[in-house]
Amino acid sequence: MSKTTKRLLRIITGGALLITGLILNPVDTWLQLCIFIAAYLAAGGDVLFKALRNITCGRVFDENFLMSLATAGAFIIGEYPEGIGVMLFYQVGELFQGLAVERSRRSIAGLMDIRPDFANVKRGGVIARSDPEDVRVGDIIIIKAGEKVPLDGIVTDGASALDASAITGEALPKQVFPGSEILSGCVNINGLLTVRVTKEYGESTVSKILDLVENAASKKAETENFITRFARYYTPCVVILAAIISFIPPLITGAALEDWVYRGLTFLVISCPCALVVSVPLGFFGGIGGASRKGILIKGGNYLEALSKLETVVFDKTGTLTQGAFKVREIRPAGMSEAELLELAAYAEGFSNHPISVSIKNAYGKEIDASKITQSEEIPGCGVRVSVCGKTVLAGNAKLMKQKGIECKSEDMRGTTVFVAVDGVFAGSIIIADAVKADAADAIRLLKEAGVTRTVMLTGDANSAGEAAAAELGIDAVYAELLPADKVEKLEELLKEKSAKGKLAYAGDGINDAPVLARADVGIAMGGLGSDAAIEAADVVIMTDEPSKIAWGIRIARRTLGIIKQNIVFSLAVKLAVLVLAALGAASMWAGVAADVGVTVLAVLNAARTLKV
Repeated sequence: MSKTTKRLLRIITGGALLITGLILNPVDTWLQLCIFIAAYLAAGGDVLFKALRNITCGRVFDENFLMSLATAGAFIIGEYPEGIGVMLFYQVGELFQGLAVERSRRSIAGLMDIRPDFANVKRGGVIARSDPEDVRVGDIIIIKAGEKVPLDGIVTDGASALDASAITGEALPKQVFPGSEILSGCVNINGLLTVRVTKEYGESTVSKILDLVENAASKKAETENFITRFARYYTPCVVILAAIISFIPPLITGAALEDWVYRGLTFLVISCPCALVVSVPLGFFGGIGGASRKGILIKGGNYLEALSKLETVVFDKTGTLTQGAFKVREIRPAGMSEAELLELAAYAEGFSNHPISVSIKNAYGKEIDASKITQSEEIPGCGVRVSVCGKTVLAGNAKLMKQKGIECKSEDMRGTTVFVAVDGVFAGSIIIADAVKADAADAIRLLKEAGVTRTVMLTGDANSAGEAAAAELGIDAVYAELLPADKVEKLEELLKEKSAKGKLAYAGDGINDAPVLARADVGIAMGGLGSDAAIEAADVVIMTDEPSKIAWGIRIARRTLGIIKQNIVFSLAVKLAVLVLAALGAASMWAGVAADVGVTVLAVLNAARTLKV
C-alpha cells in the first residue's frame, strides 16, 4: 500500500470517528472519549510514532514534535475535537504535499526512463539479449525499431531516425547512417541499425546522465542550507515562546491558565515550518528536472543558484562558438599557381593531425606520397619545416616567417592564415576558416537579454581569427593565442574583475578546457562534441552543440529561484501574521492549522511550477 493511500485511509477513518463522536449525546461520556481517542490515533498515530522515534534519536525539535505536543495539549485541556481536527488538517496538507512531490518524481522518472533494459549483441552470427553492463567495447549490437539505444557507438550498417529528446531536449528526430555516432538513451524510430560499441555502459552517455541527475540533490544551494539552519534554530525558539505565552501571562496577571495554554498550543500548531522545509528543496529538484528535459544537466542546486547570478560568461572558441571544422576558404599564391601552393602546403602538413592540417589535406584531395618527404620537423607554436623533393618548405604562422626572416603579407582578418615559404622565399598564403555555429550569435544576444553584463572569448587561435569571430558574434572582449595554462591565468584575472555577488561561467568543449572549467564559478561543458574530461570537470553539461542553451539554463535558474523566494516570503509573512493573532488570542486552533496547511499546500503547488519549462 502506497503512502498516499495509507494517508487517505487515516483521513477518512479519523474523520468518520470524529463525526461519530460529535453526534453522541450527552457529550461527557466515556464512550465518546474513547471514540475521540480512537479518532486521534487513527488520524495522527504515525505522527506520534515519528515524534517518539526522533526524540530517542536525539532529533527533538521537528514538525512531528510540534504537532504531537500541540494536539496532546489540546486533549489535556479538553479540546478533543480541535486536537483531532489539527491532526486531520495536517494529514490533508501532507497528502497534497505528497501528491506534488510524487508528480515531481514522476517527471524526473520520465528522464530516468532512458535507462536501457537490454542490448541485442551479435556474436558468431548469433544475436542474443544481454545486460548492457556486460557488453564490451568493440562488440556489435543490433537495434530494432522502437528499441532504446543501449550503448554509445558508431553505426556500421543501416539507416534510421533517432528520437533524442530525452537526451538532448531536441524535438526533431536525428537521421543516422553508416559512420554516424549515436548516443545511448535515444530511441530508434523506424530502421534496423547495426552498431559497433565505443564505450562501456559505465562510461556511456545514458549512465553519466543518470548519475548526474541522481547525485544532483546532494549538492545543496546556499538557500537550501539557510532553510536547514533556519529550521534548526527556529523550532526550539517557537517551543520556548509557546511555553512563555502559556504560563507567564497567567502568573503575572492571574488570567485563566486554560485560555493562555490554548493560545500557546495554537502558536505551536501555526509555527510548523513545513512550507519552507518542503517547498524549497522541491523547488530546486523541479528546476533541475525541468532543465534536464531541455538537455541541460545541472549537477546540483548550488550550481542552479550560481547560474541565476551569472554576470560574466567566458567562451572557448573552437567547437563551442564555432563548428570546429576548418575549411580552406582562399588560396593566395605568390609566384606559383594555386594548385602548386596547395600541394606544397599539403605535403608540409602531411604528418600532422591538427584540424588546420587536415583541412589543407582535405582541400588537396589526393594521397600524400610519403616517399617525397625526406625530412620533417615541427616547430612548436609556429608551424612545420619539411623537405619535399629537395625543396625546403615552411608552413605556419607569421611568427615562423618572422623567425626565418621571410617577408610576408599581413594576416587576413576573416580566418586563420597559413603562410608558406619555399627555400627561404615567400610562396603564398592559405586562408583557413572555422564557421561560427548557427545559433552562436543568438546565444550572445540572449545572454545579454538575460542580464549577463560581459561576454568574453578565450582562444588559442591567431588574433585575426579570434577578433573576426568576436566581431561577427558581438562578443565584448577576446583574448587570442592562449595556451591552456594561459587560459587559466586569464580566467583568474577575469574572476577578480567581476563584482562580489556576480558569478562567472566558462563554456568549453575540449579536453584542454578541463582546468578552466574547474576553476570557473560555473563550468559549462558542451556535451554534444565534448570530451569526457570536460564533462567530468563541468558543473553544467549542455547535451547539444547549441550555446544558446546557456541562456535557457540561466532563465530556468532565475525562474526557479524566483519561485523559491516567493515561497519563502509568502510563508514567513503569513506565519508571522497568524502567530501574532494566536498570541493575542484572535486565532483559534482551527484557524491556525488551516493557515498552516493552506500555506504549505500553496507553497508546494507553487514549487511544482518549476517543473514546467
